[in-house]
Amino acid sequence: MNSSLFSRFFISASLMASAAHSASAQSFAELASSDNPARHQRLAEAAKKEGSVTFYTSIPEKDMAVLSADFEKRYGVRVNVWRASTVKVLQRLVAEKKANRWDFDAVDISSPELEALYQEKLLQEVNSSLQKELMEEAMPAHRGWAPQFLSVFVQAYNTNTVKKEDLPKTYADLLDPRWKGLLGVEVNDSDWYCGQVKYLGQEKGTKLFQEIATRNKWSVRSGHSLLANMVVSGEVPLALTTYSYMIDQAKQKGAPVDWFAINPVIGRSNGIGVSRNPPHPNAALLFYEYMISDAQPLILKMNYLSPVKKLASPMRGAKIQFVDPLTDRAEIERCDRVFAELNKLKN
Repeated sequence: MNSSLFSRFFISASLMASAAHSASAQSFAELASSDNPARHQRLAEAAKKEGSVTFYTSIPEKDMAVLSADFEKRYGVRVNVWRASTVKVLQRLVAEKKANRWDFDAVDISSPELEALYQEKLLQEVNSSLQKELMEEAMPAHRGWAPQFLSVFVQAYNTNTVKKEDLPKTYADLLDPRWKGLLGVEVNDSDWYCGQVKYLGQEKGTKLFQEIATRNKWSVRSGHSLLANMVVSGEVPLALTTYSYMIDQAKQKGAPVDWFAINPVIGRSNGIGVSRNPPHPNAALLFYEYMISDAQPLILKMNYLSPVKKLASPMRGAKIQFVDPLTDRAEIERCDRVFAELNKLKN
């Protein structure tokens, strides 16, 4: 093939591929926003032909296994899961984009990091009729992702080590010498810290937590599952930044743990987003919609809090303040640095 003919062939093939991609994108957008009664069946049939969906997530492995099995039973579509911490999922996806790799179909991590993925143009907007069932305050206006469950930071304690009547009622109570060496936090929970400081006032809040960390110390753990397990074992008698659902799950299994809440309770959503260039577009959309609808009863059984309005449950009377996922990235990074410096005071 001469160079001129090769060039015409290459250009033609490129245009055809581009046209096919555009048609696919248009089809996806139309399918996502359609209210046609036959639409879900068409989506399920197309997803089954694709055969699988690749899902990156920070959801605990045992919980993800339940959700994957239910989805696969319903639709005959295999769920390929890559699981890591929220931060590691974020890092991997940004690295893959730089390498021009689009291996994932959908992703589910904490909303601030999910928003970062949207800002990096890794996620596409979805306008599904199911979104109207979700809490408005947890749903971003741009529709680049949707809340899938709610996480709230609560305080957890080992009931063999700490007596209920001795529990602190305010964060100022943690200045008491009785708490020296008994406290623990998760290393990346800067949004909890900055939420508390904002509520208490910048000067007052900053001074209070510096005094707690300096006077009574706190151990720093990497991962909420690890922190919860340390409370179960008694190695961390009182953890300040655990997720309520993890403690409820452990308690149901007979672990000597319980949680309480010092107001305000800082909450955030874990959300799900669809890749801007999904290898399995129909399966990606089907899984996205499954996670914000049919998966929600399972979410409740696992002790998570649901963002679906009709399934929303109270938090033992706690006052919840949700982290704003649209917070400026520079402010998030500043908050991360301040919390990291605070954690160094443990030594």
